[in-house]
Amino acid sequence: MDEDLTRAGLPGAPDSAGARPAAEPSPPGAPKAVGIVWGLLILNTLGSAGAQTVVPLPRSLIQMVTMGSLVAAFALALALNLRLRIRASAFLFLLTLLLVPSVISSVNLESGFGALFRCTRLALFVGTLWLLSRWWDGSPRFVRHHIRLYFAVLASVAAGLLISPGAAMPELYGGRLVGALWPLTPPQIGQYAAVIIGLTVLLVLGRRTDGRSAAVVVVPALVLLALTHTRTATLGLLVGLVLAIGSLVATSSAARRFFAWAVLCATVAAVGFNSALQAWFLRGQSQENFSNLTGRAKVWDALLAAPRTTSEQLFGAGLGDKSFGGLPIDNSWLSVYHEQGLTGTAIVAAFIVVLGGVALLRPPSLQRACAIFLISYCAIASYTEAGLGDASPYLLHLTVAASLLAAPAAAAPLPPPGVPRRRRPQWARTSEVT
Repeated sequence: MDEDLTRAGLPGAPDSAGARPAAEPSPPGAPKAVGIVWGLLILNTLGSAGAQTVVPLPRSLIQMVTMGSLVAAFALALALNLRLRIRASAFLFLLTLLLVPSVISSVNLESGFGALFRCTRLALFVGTLWLLSRWWDGSPRFVRHHIRLYFAVLASVAAGLLISPGAAMPELYGGRLVGALWPLTPPQIGQYAAVIIGLTVLLVLGRRTDGRSAAVVVVPALVLLALTHTRTATLGLLVGLVLAIGSLVATSSAARRFFAWAVLCATVAAVGFNSALQAWFLRGQSQENFSNLTGRAKVWDALLAAPRTTSEQLFGAGLGDKSFGGLPIDNSWLSVYHEQGLTGTAIVAAFIVVLGGVALLRPPSLQRACAIFLISYCAIASYTEAGLGDASPYLLHLTVAASLLAAPAAAAPLPPPGVPRRRRPQWARTSEVT
């Protein structure tokens, strides 16, 4: 394993002679409050109106909590980075550029004053990410924050399932798991579970955590993912892990063993549990309902067929609630096209391509594998989930990927050792006095 770490270029790996390299001065680590800022950003993106909780929560209260958490995150990040030290980032530059079509389309107020409110939210969100970029150094620091905080969200979902199983698995969603304490829909829960499962598995392969700690995260998350019956999250998890582990196969024996065992287990499961897996995948839907993606295709066709002015084609109709005709769009690309036009779509495609291209150019490492997993997961989920053009968990996933791909900050060079001053002999000093 030491040889694998050395080839992968992971920090702390022994050199070829078996001795650890000399320690080099490194920039100061991020304060613990950075994790609090990240948690507040995650809380801001948890807003949902699609699930009913045990104790009904007013929508105004949910908005106050989520928006208040974003303001608090920005204020705390600013307090931690008063000198406004930031890192150059093509991803954050393009994300900032996305504000231009958002503001241009929103000032027309076609989507109401809520569009300007959402523009302000996106600006605060991006500004907070810029302030946090100071601590991007290619380490898995934000990966750990991501796993811990989303695991806490899933713990609240599990608690709601234990307290009120009926509210957590309502007939409205066909018996799929929802958030009973905080309103979370099955796709949201499936997304959070899939992301922390994939990242935790990669940390185990990189020897950044032990198997027992990983099992505490992975096993409950797998159960919750299965209860949500979320096909997109499951497919994104599988494809993302295949691509991420595939990037480590050439340099890590642990990745090769895991990949071989995964293929064997998948083959056995496909043969022995074919009918059960098919039933879980179809969720009791008819062939027609499955073929049009649970009605999504009808909304997409209507959105593309709707007449638009030249301004709407270029800059969209303004930031909204990611719906068309009162129905959810459930596609990031069409959602961006509807709200931010072709300009916004091109910008979103650009930062996906930039992150993917940088990940492919990096040498094999755990950080690169985690970034590939997050980028590929977001790309797959964008087909049936909206969020790439606005403050959302998907932008947080991509931000983690950008922090992993950032080059380590250059350490300040040590000053050259001073030349010791030669002391003059006693006879010379005596002669000066005389």
